[in-house]
Amino acid sequence: MRIISAPNLARAHELAVKTVLEKGWVLGTEDGEATIECEELALQVENPTTEPMISTGSRFQRRFMEKYAADLLHGSDGIFEYDYHGRLFNWGDRLAADEAPVQVDQIAYIIRKLQEAPATRRALAITWNPVVDEQVKDCPCLQLVQCVIRDGALQMKVVFRSNDMLTASGANMFALVHLQLMIAEALGVRIGRYTHIALVPHVYFTRDMDDLKAFCNRGERFHPVQEVCCRCRGCNRAAPKPSS
Repeated sequence: MRIISAPNLARAHELAVKTVLEKGWVLGTEDGEATIECEELALQVENPTTEPMISTGSRFQRRFMEKYAADLLHGSDGIFEYDYHGRLFNWGDRLAADEAPVQVDQIAYIIRKLQEAPATRRALAITWNPVVDEQVKDCPCLQLVQCVIRDGALQMKVVFRSNDMLTASGANMFALVHLQLMIAEALGVRIGRYTHIALVPHVYFTRDMDDLKAFCNRGERFHPVQEVCCRCRGCNRAAPKPSS
């Protein structure tokens, strides 16, 4: 696992993209899409509400990010196979206990648990629902959210089974830090470290080539693996290496 420490979310996003594109390898997905995949990443941001929270390279800027965060916290009118608000605030789709539907507000549980036992390690929420997710194509990437209070601050640790580091992770981090802030305010504590763990970080380097160029800046900010440069052809790094 590679550990990346960054002063803010924007820099964490940029370093994650850089790491995947420089250290990763080409892999076709089960859906037939070309990706660069990398070993596990852990992004650590000590002060996650420090600006800039959004990279200038991201296709999603402030207005979109704020809407995405609001949808996670409060829900939206959109119809999806799943959404993170439902999985965190109303977990239990298609499940029943004692002949009653299962409806678990896991964020309320996290707040209540930390109020009862500030040192607890049990204040966590999950998103995976085997009854649903083993049968559908579109299933949650975010799997777990854990909150702990240490040194008077609320830390949040999240685990993604899979994470598109180029186009999705910036929005994911922005929204989840707003969830962290909401929980911290409910508890009356300050916000602390945010840790974002991606078990299978990747970039769709063919599908999202235009987004990639915004981060790479024609090879001036970092040097992707040769397969990416050959597909992009946006700078002289696309030239094949001379034979020895």
